[in-house]
Amino acid sequence: MTKKHWIFVCLFGAAFAGCEPSNKSTPNSTGSGTAGTSSAKPATFTLAWSEYPSWSVFGVADEIGLLNKEAGKLGELEKKWNVDIVLKGVDYDTCLQMYGSNTADAVCITNMDTLGPATDRASVAILPTSTSVGADACIAVGVNDLEGLKGKTTRGLERSVSQYAFERILIKKGLNPKDYPFSNMDPGAAASALQTGDSNVQSIMVWNPFVMQTLRDQPKSKKLFDSSEIPEEIIDMVVVGKDSLAKEGGKAFASCIVETFYAINQRMADPKTADKTLVAIGANFSSLGLEDMKQVVQQTRFYKSPEEALKLLSSEEFRTKTMPAVAEFCVEHKIVEKKPSIGFDSADSQVNFDTSFLQAATSGK
Repeated sequence: MTKKHWIFVCLFGAAFAGCEPSNKSTPNSTGSGTAGTSSAKPATFTLAWSEYPSWSVFGVADEIGLLNKEAGKLGELEKKWNVDIVLKGVDYDTCLQMYGSNTADAVCITNMDTLGPATDRASVAILPTSTSVGADACIAVGVNDLEGLKGKTTRGLERSVSQYAFERILIKKGLNPKDYPFSNMDPGAAASALQTGDSNVQSIMVWNPFVMQTLRDQPKSKKLFDSSEIPEEIIDMVVVGKDSLAKEGGKAFASCIVETFYAINQRMADPKTADKTLVAIGANFSSLGLEDMKQVVQQTRFYKSPEEALKLLSSEEFRTKTMPAVAEFCVEHKIVEKKPSIGFDSADSQVNFDTSFLQAATSGK
């Protein structure tokens, strides 16, 4: 979270038998484009994704045939939209680099991390996929409350969603972040240090699966607070470059991405395929099993329908308070040198939250 972090892509195949694609479970066409019916060669686009629950759905989509990650090969929905989507499952930092260098047309990214590349590459947020509702947490050993944490160093990834959540929650509680030192440390290493009783690490701010693992493996650990206290401030998304969206087939590409996401969500909602789908997502997210994944998706809440996504992007809270506050934080902490222009259905903005694809998804066009 800046998910700068997760190293992924566990292969999953035979265990997912029984979840083969079915037209009956695939939602209607979505997006502001039209489903491809042309015999013309499909345009090729690249989506960079990394291991996180609502982004791992694209790995699952490849496994069950909705998409085909390889160039020149089409999955069910790629055929429908007449686009060739190349899936690049890599670590999060590499995703950001690929998108920033224009070697990926689209990327799975947080609202916070979109700001940096958007100053050089105008970006269109087409799909919010999930939000953190406890998936990011401050955990300590030998500290019972925030008064006891004062003056003690918390370890986590600096200039990231972890630091953002840590400081925002302190401020929301009426506390001064300057009284709570935050020091950079790889989240995996920080979690491991706390779990093994390293005396130099008493407090960490990390995300799942590190939160779950630490609370489970270190009996003396205590969660002091989590991201549920800053609702819908940490948003996971799919963002497309404005330049890529303008290419021939660009809108069909975006529409295919949107439909793919909701097709997997339908499988999660269907009792016949729900558990298998969660297991498949877990295989692409730190190899977690079914019971762990049931907890994960409670703490990383999916926007399961276009209506839920539109509710977020249409809210005055998100438009006038959340995103401006996130941008100010990033400037103050020098995560970005300057704040990009942010708009909603505003084509001239450097970060444009475009709801047209979600609107079309609700009407089945």
